[in-house]
Amino acid sequence: MANFLKGKEGRNSLSLVVFLGILAAVLLALPYFLTNSYKYNLEANLDGGEVFGKDVNLLFVGDIMLSRGVGNIMERTNNWRFPFLETADFLKEADLTMGNLEGPISSGGADVGGVYSFRADPRAIEGLLYAGFDVLSLANNHIWDYGPQAFIDTIELLKGADISPVGGRLNYERAYGPVVKKVGNTEIAYLAYTNLVPVTLSYGAPAVAFLDPDIVVSDVRVAKSQADIVIVSVHWGDEYETKENDFQKSTAHALIDAGADIIVGHHPHVIQPLEQYGNGFIAYSLGNFVFDQNFSEDTKEGAVLKVVLKNKKIYSVKELKVKFNESYQPFLVES
Repeated sequence: MANFLKGKEGRNSLSLVVFLGILAAVLLALPYFLTNSYKYNLEANLDGGEVFGKDVNLLFVGDIMLSRGVGNIMERTNNWRFPFLETADFLKEADLTMGNLEGPISSGGADVGGVYSFRADPRAIEGLLYAGFDVLSLANNHIWDYGPQAFIDTIELLKGADISPVGGRLNYERAYGPVVKKVGNTEIAYLAYTNLVPVTLSYGAPAVAFLDPDIVVSDVRVAKSQADIVIVSVHWGDEYETKENDFQKSTAHALIDAGADIIVGHHPHVIQPLEQYGNGFIAYSLGNFVFDQNFSEDTKEGAVLKVVLKNKKIYSVKELKVKFNESYQPFLVES
């Protein structure tokens, strides 16, 4: 019995020695693995690829109006970045940032006689470039305020600043066609439309993409065959109404059913609900982003939509609130 216990104690001692040896080896190797793992992930992120699940960050804002009161401040201060001074750093953090340009940027053209006609100074392009915008929708009810020449000037100015216009181009085919951007291995298609202009303007030169649900459903299907993610920007809805109307809801649902991933709305000048429908998300209205409309509690705030993509799919969607100071500059309330 004594010999048995002695043998057992010997085996236990040997096991303890082996265990301590393995533990020491693991502890010595751990810094190497941690360092190389960190380096590996960092290199994958710097490469910009999606192979290792790098996030793609998208931002969307509502109406950007650089004329009238906003334009007067930029002119007076001779600061064409002024509207974006409080938000540019945040906007530039995204891989892609999109907004709706509410009116032409031009020194030409003639007022077509609307009750409210907007035209921004060409120097205002500096602010859009400074804020990091990549895509701007021209599909809205103010892009024709100063006729075709101002519209064409706007397209050319944006292209010269490497900002892609969408929903308003030199002809019908281009106006309705998608702008496709690539971040890493993820391709993102942007489309833009409005139903707040005469449909005849969609056949002109330049042209505005008119929101005909049947046409847009077809466009979404084509875009989905060309890209991983499809974004549809829509200038629609009822001004100052904080809830979407029936047309907005039925159209948005049809577009999601056709393959759209994100619907981004604007025009009401106030925030409307964010809705998840099927596999997609609908921001019925983000309200204003830069506008001289601080006349009510609802128009004193807007929203920024932040979308994170991972492995070519939507990972998260969040609405961030902005408010406007007395100089109409937006600033983030939450991040």
